[in-house]
Amino acid sequence: MAEQLIISVSGMRGIVGENLTASIATDYGCAFGTFLEENYAGQKARLSVCVGRDSRPSGQELGSAVAEGLCKVGVDVIDLGVVTTPCVGIMLRELSCAGGVVVTASHNPGQYNGIKLFLSDGVAPPSDAAEQIKQYFFDKHFGLVASSDCGKVTFNEQTDAIHIAKVLAIVDRGTIAEKKFKVVLDSVNGAGGRVTKKMLAELGCEVSAINDEPSGLFAHGPEPTAENLRGLCEIVTTEGVEIGFAQDPDADRLAIVDENGHYIGEEYSLALAAKYIFNKRTGRAATNLSTSRMIDDVAERAGGQVIRTAVGEANVAAAMLEHDCIIGGEGNGGVIDLRVGPVRDSLVGIALVLQLMAETGKTVSQLVGEIGGYYMSKDKFAADELQARQILNSAKKTFADAKLDTTDGCRFDFDDGWLHLRASNTEPVMRVIVEAQDRRTAQKYVDAVLKIRKEVLG
Repeated sequence: MAEQLIISVSGMRGIVGENLTASIATDYGCAFGTFLEENYAGQKARLSVCVGRDSRPSGQELGSAVAEGLCKVGVDVIDLGVVTTPCVGIMLRELSCAGGVVVTASHNPGQYNGIKLFLSDGVAPPSDAAEQIKQYFFDKHFGLVASSDCGKVTFNEQTDAIHIAKVLAIVDRGTIAEKKFKVVLDSVNGAGGRVTKKMLAELGCEVSAINDEPSGLFAHGPEPTAENLRGLCEIVTTEGVEIGFAQDPDADRLAIVDENGHYIGEEYSLALAAKYIFNKRTGRAATNLSTSRMIDDVAERAGGQVIRTAVGEANVAAAMLEHDCIIGGEGNGGVIDLRVGPVRDSLVGIALVLQLMAETGKTVSQLVGEIGGYYMSKDKFAADELQARQILNSAKKTFADAKLDTTDGCRFDFDDGWLHLRASNTEPVMRVIVEAQDRRTAQKYVDAVLKIRKEVLG
């Protein structure tokens, strides 16, 4: 059975040539452009939108198709070429654009691609706006203009320099450069290699880059998980470097390997960045319901506070803006610092972790030891909308004594851990995240969910 095209608050995502085609991308561009034109009605200046793409081979065709749709409704397009997702969020604000588009499927396999939208503040549309754009797409509610009024496409090659300058402004370049850190960078042949190598060079690091060609032909599974980064771990060990960094294809997520070649995981990317920020300032952090309690521990030690949101970068960014948070992000390796932009940014995570190492003189493993940790289990399984509802209803009965948060699926908090069960925004799957003090405790909750799955799915 063929997968359906997914359109959600996270944008559009599908399989290229099967349910995601150039004509669909053009229509989505028309829908987004029409939405922007209606929201800027009365403004005399022509609207413009930044368009960037990750390195997937299908990206150029889909990016051109989206640009065509925007131009058809009278919106100018600034083509950024192959860039990271946070780059688009930065550039649209730098160039005073009405919005931004990234053609990317993030961590999904190569046959997928997608279209992610940003509004003028650099944040993905809130749910009501996303629903309106989606409806415009289905209804073909397009504000098409005469040929003489069509938008024009221009090109901008300043993205890397502007992005790097903004990241370097939040750290002390000299302090990091003095350490001359030896770093291995794995960019999975995505969009992050070029700009990240430049930034690390600016920070005085000695960089060994692997999988840094932006071919879109992923050298291993594109999600920066332990299983996919065994090669990186081996290189860190054999070359005797201080740290290994791994990005996903659009470089909004970061995973870390310590100096011993141990994969410490994506959850520590945010925890380490928060540790540095909270060492300097006291305030609030924001993260989603699926993120480790480590950030709560870090904030609590510094007299800070953590605000929890539904999963999704837009939800976290909105909470950060509302509560003036000093750091935020998601446990999937996404670090957000509003001084750079309200988008998950692996370059921000890299810079903050290097700054923490430089100032403390401690290794990654020592810093991880200071934070402590929990045992976390992450899994996903196929489930359609009806099955997902049945599983959530069964879980509510099974865990009736737990503290329940239904902001996003169901999060159950217990005395000895927590469980988050939710349908994905980007795939036809359910995700289950369990965290506890030890594996044995976590496993009892994993087993309980497995029993529910078998009852519902057979």
